[in-house]
Amino acid sequence: MKERRRSKVLISDHHSRSDSMAADRSKGVVRDEFVTYAYILLYIALSSGQIFFNKWVLSSKEINFPYPLGLTLLHMIFSSVLCFILTKVLKIFKVEEGMTLEIYVTSVIPIGAMFAMTLWLGNTAYLYISVSFAQMLKAIMPVAVFVLGVAAGLEMMSCRMLLIMSIISFGVLVASYGELNINWIGVVYQMGGVVGEALRLIFMEILVKRKGIKLNPISLMYYVSPCSAVCLFLPWIFLEKSKMEGNGTWNFHFLVLTLNSLCTFALNLSVFLVISHTSALTIRVAGVVKDWVVVLVSALLFADTKLTVINLFGYAIAIAGVAAYNNHKLKKEASPRVTTETPGDDSESIALVSQANTER
Repeated sequence: MKERRRSKVLISDHHSRSDSMAADRSKGVVRDEFVTYAYILLYIALSSGQIFFNKWVLSSKEINFPYPLGLTLLHMIFSSVLCFILTKVLKIFKVEEGMTLEIYVTSVIPIGAMFAMTLWLGNTAYLYISVSFAQMLKAIMPVAVFVLGVAAGLEMMSCRMLLIMSIISFGVLVASYGELNINWIGVVYQMGGVVGEALRLIFMEILVKRKGIKLNPISLMYYVSPCSAVCLFLPWIFLEKSKMEGNGTWNFHFLVLTLNSLCTFALNLSVFLVISHTSALTIRVAGVVKDWVVVLVSALLFADTKLTVINLFGYAIAIAGVAAYNNHKLKKEASPRVTTETPGDDSESIALVSQANTER
């Protein structure tokens, strides 16, 4: 009888421990999911907010800072200094190894130059067109990336991809047709920014595939930001420095511009966090959600934004094409990979950092 009671007690203890472990695992899963969703919401909020913040700084009479080159240069200088402090002084993040002078000159400098061009032209477009229309024009990005990828030998033309590119292009054309106050100068600037970003992504793919360098977003910003700052400094001297001096705008709102630069860096950091806790599919879906948030919320925030049914219909078509493109790319990227690869893989990171960097 005693042995039977003892066995019952042991079985009861075993069940209670199992239940406790299962409860702990369940709490851990819930906690991880909560953290993941928090990071995704943080990314969407920062990415959307940064676009609105830049538009307000550039076009607001209160701030009086209509200098896209100067603003972008400030972002890159701020990013360079913070990256250095976080990686070399505080050592919170680690800079990936393997960078050589040859790779820096042949890959990082072109990436930095295209990054500077993208941000400069994209921010300049906000002086001429609405935030929502600029966002709609950005939907043409996969077409530019694919065309340049085919030219560089990184992509293969196929009937499926031709159909997807046609859908995206048609959607953007319809959205543009529905724009009430179209400004072609702004369209040219925005398209220039799209081409610059497409070239940047091509150079990044060459850096990963042909040179075997894998960089997380923090490492990428550590190497690219100083190069972009130099590329922006030269045209700033000739195009905006004299204007700023003539208008006496050296007495700018230091606190506002510092906060704006800090938000830009926080956006890049949020991409790092999202990549570490989710997958490529998750962040691309979050990017699509963010695009719609920007388009719809900008109509409430800015007087120059007037959405029409044709606008939204065309943009919906373009976004459907972008979703099909993302799905195609994810399947293509996943096919040669080993299934045990983690979501935060660095080769995935370098491709996804564009989710943040292009939203200026």
